[in-house]
Amino acid sequence: MKKIMLISSAGGHLKELMALEKGFKNYNYCYVTEKTKNNEDLKNKYKEKIHFLIYGTKDHIFTYSFKLLANCFISLFLYLKIRPKIIVTTGAHTAGPMCLIGKIFRSKIIYIETLANINTKTITGKLLYPFADLFIVQWESMKKLYPKAVVCSLEEDK
Repeated sequence: MKKIMLISSAGGHLKELMALEKGFKNYNYCYVTEKTKNNEDLKNKYKEKIHFLIYGTKDHIFTYSFKLLANCFISLFLYLKIRPKIIVTTGAHTAGPMCLIGKIFRSKIIYIETLANINTKTITGKLLYPFADLFIVQWESMKKLYPKAVVCSLEEDK
């Protein structure tokens, strides 16, 4: 059975990614996200199916680069431990290094641009668009920015 890694930063990106959970129930999957006070309880729910990276945002200018570097090493460790065949991500900074590592080791990369962006590219989207095996946008307007993308919304109401 193919191993699937679902990775995103905490908050809205993780919420969007977890909206896909029903589709992965029959697969060998795991989550990777940043550890925050708001998501510590996920360890109780997912046990060995969840792994955490260090939380850090660009807003913390003095510590961000150190945390990002540390997360690159943690990502490499997790990748080699899990060895996913497919990496699915809704992005932000946490996912970038893992997707680059995955591409080096020939994992398939599926990137889903966040629902929050209607007319602008995210930094992670810009980075991953050239080599993602499947690039999904959730708004038709985003096809102007990402011509090879597939439009598919994660919203339950659509």
